[in-house]
Amino acid sequence: MATSFESMILYRAERIPMVRIAFIGVGQRGMKTLARYNVIRGAEIRVLVDISAEHLDEAASLMERSGRPRPELLCGQERWRDAISRSDIDLVYICTPWETHAEMACAAMEAGKHVAVEVPAATTLEECWRLVDTAERTRRHCFMTENCCYDNFALATLEMHREGLFGELTHVEGAYIHNLFEHEGEATNHGNGWMLRSIAAHGANAYPTHGMGTIGWLLNLHRGDLMESLTSMTSRGLGDDGLLGRVNSTLIRTKRGVTILQQLDATTPRPYSRLQTICGTAGYAQKYPLPTIFTKELDHILTGEEALSKASEYMERNAAIHYWKEGHDIGVPNEMNYAMDCRLIHCLHYGLPLDIDVYDAAEWSCIAPLSAISAQGGGRPVDIPDFTRGKWRNAEPHQFFQ
Repeated sequence: MATSFESMILYRAERIPMVRIAFIGVGQRGMKTLARYNVIRGAEIRVLVDISAEHLDEAASLMERSGRPRPELLCGQERWRDAISRSDIDLVYICTPWETHAEMACAAMEAGKHVAVEVPAATTLEECWRLVDTAERTRRHCFMTENCCYDNFALATLEMHREGLFGELTHVEGAYIHNLFEHEGEATNHGNGWMLRSIAAHGANAYPTHGMGTIGWLLNLHRGDLMESLTSMTSRGLGDDGLLGRVNSTLIRTKRGVTILQQLDATTPRPYSRLQTICGTAGYAQKYPLPTIFTKELDHILTGEEALSKASEYMERNAAIHYWKEGHDIGVPNEMNYAMDCRLIHCLHYGLPLDIDVYDAAEWSCIAPLSAISAQGGGRPVDIPDFTRGKWRNAEPHQFFQ
């Protein structure tokens, strides 16, 4: 592990007038991302890379139909290395399988490129450290594309917390609860089957970042507080493959004594949920299964549309909500994704610190390998590394730079 490089907290890179992108991976997730970039201002796709010529042709046609120039197409297992070495690329956007993320991201930073990488950014603790060390040494951004951070309810309750409406936070919860078995036949053909197989092989929380992202901002992780240790347990699995009904629960404690519950459940009949639960000394909020808000200024608990109406009063105060609303107005399929990418391009264009930095990427991703160690050890406590090497103590709170 490197020890002599400057921190990337609040790092400002040079301004980029037009962000030129090399896009690696145009499968299911990649195609959706590419469709967004056809309407995002300030960025252009220069090159597309994939192992499938069919996927590349489909992606190029999508861009041409939207009036964007046809990018160069690179097909082959190792052609991504050609893309990251180009001199006309500022940002490498990675939408490939999990196990390739860290290798590609580090190679791109070594080549002098900023990186946007799908979740999780890394699958092992060693990879997490490698991302941090490489970003610090090369002075290149590593942005993990955790879209759930830009959920409108999450942005609203973040502003409410920053105004002190929940008091002191003592406990928060996040999750990825999504019954992938419900779409098993479709999943096998269109992309979710690999996720079920990955979760089955992992045995703990293989997909923690959807639940961790909003919590990282709420608690100012590595900006005044830090995750200290976790304990994790996985319930028994049934069915022929031993996966049916398996649920992982991971409990984390921070340096300031806040507890964090993370859950992964991809097979029970529970409805989709990311929980998004905030418990403070003066208030409470939760998005799923029913939006609920209570603060010290209210005389009763708000639920459903009443809670969403209250949240909307605070959405307007968040710098990211402008892009969320813009995406909604133009009819993008997912406003969270649109806001996320617009914020990324905005910050690169103006040379601002990114909303999500390399320490977020490492901290949120490391829950996967560490939860496996704990669960395999019968739920024994496992320490969580300080990827900032002590810089978290004096770092400024999270903010959206404009």
